[in-house]
Amino acid sequence: MTKPILHDASRDSSAASDAKPPETPVGPRAPADQEMARVLHTRPLRIAADPSSGAFAYWKHEALHDVVRPMVDHVIMTYPAGSQQLERRTGKVASIGTARSGVVTIIPAGSTSRWDIHQSMHVVQLYLPHATLQRVAGEADTAAPGDLLERTAHPDPITSRLLLSAADALDGSQALDALFRHQLTDLLANRLLSAHAGAPAMLQATMGGLSPTALRRAVERLRSDSDADVSLAALAMDAGLSRFHFCRAFKESTGLSPHAWLRQHRLEQAMNMLRDTDASVVSIAAALGYSSQTAFAAAFRKLTGETPSDWRRRLR
Repeated sequence: MTKPILHDASRDSSAASDAKPPETPVGPRAPADQEMARVLHTRPLRIAADPSSGAFAYWKHEALHDVVRPMVDHVIMTYPAGSQQLERRTGKVASIGTARSGVVTIIPAGSTSRWDIHQSMHVVQLYLPHATLQRVAGEADTAAPGDLLERTAHPDPITSRLLLSAADALDGSQALDALFRHQLTDLLANRLLSAHAGAPAMLQATMGGLSPTALRRAVERLRSDSDADVSLAALAMDAGLSRFHFCRAFKESTGLSPHAWLRQHRLEQAMNMLRDTDASVVSIAAALGYSSQTAFAAAFRKLTGETPSDWRRRLR
């Protein structure tokens, strides 16, 4: 077999690589995670799913030469590192591109295509239900979304950066990570509607923050040490707003997204416990809802530049 010529999709002015599939197969559609596992012949290194919005998965897989069958959800993916050639054939349309940081690939729900990837690679994927696109479009007061466009290694640093940030929220604090994933899914849905839909949506700007009562309720829920639901859906319901408008109004009122606010609050709790008690780091991690001492230490160091133990020793 002749080695294909490397081709950079960012220099391809042809519309073929970004066209809708010429045919939409009819028949059963598989869950995206199951179809990816079948095609990639492995399991994801990490995966986190939320039935109300979608799922994120981080994979490392070997060379691929197979047909991806129709899936229930849209699959949006990007590449953490390295450079790798992708070859994709949908019907009579062939696309060749280079997978690297800053590009995205989109497999619309229900489509099918032949893939040839000649070396191992890392990839971060979002499995996005069409219902989530419809919900976000409705909350943002836009027209109902059409099908997403088929993209192959398409330059889009914004979507790529958002997707890569999901890789850091697949373990750690369950409540904190779930809230981040909810926000991130909605942000990505907004981005896809504006940049990768057949008829790009014009998202309406929202003005003003939460009412004092709504803000107080949101903060009380986020601060609760009980088993209170701190999901984006619960916060928005308390405020009588959609998830889309709640996030924007909360940030207008506080200067932070709900996830960033909760992360800052958890950091302050951790600092108080490290400074004022003799509780072990592992017990503090458990009290704050982290899955392990390692996950807690990584989150603490990311925000402070020190491990919890080093921070405590320095203060004492």
